[in-house]
Amino acid sequence: MTVAAAFAGMKRVAPVMFKAGCPDCRGRFELAAGALRLAIGASSRTTFYSFTCPDCGTAVRKPAGERIVELLTGGGVRTLRLHSTV
Repeated sequence: MTVAAAFAGMKRVAPVMFKAGCPDCRGRFELAAGALRLAIGASSRTTFYSFTCPDCGTAVRKPAGERIVELLTGGGVRTLRLHSTV
């Protein structure tokens, strides 16, 4: 089987977009997975996602609960696992 035959019939998939908002300028927008970063820590206090507001340039950091972590990782957001030094 050729590569062309193996991929025949596959459709191009649109990139995943995430709705977000900026607490500083109150802007509402959609961000591609590449614009977000997810950090998973040992607790809910150290698990968060971050991005730069496309409207005002502010660095935004928001807590990420289990559902947010699931959505972001499933959507291809780059993830960093934070390890304790203890």
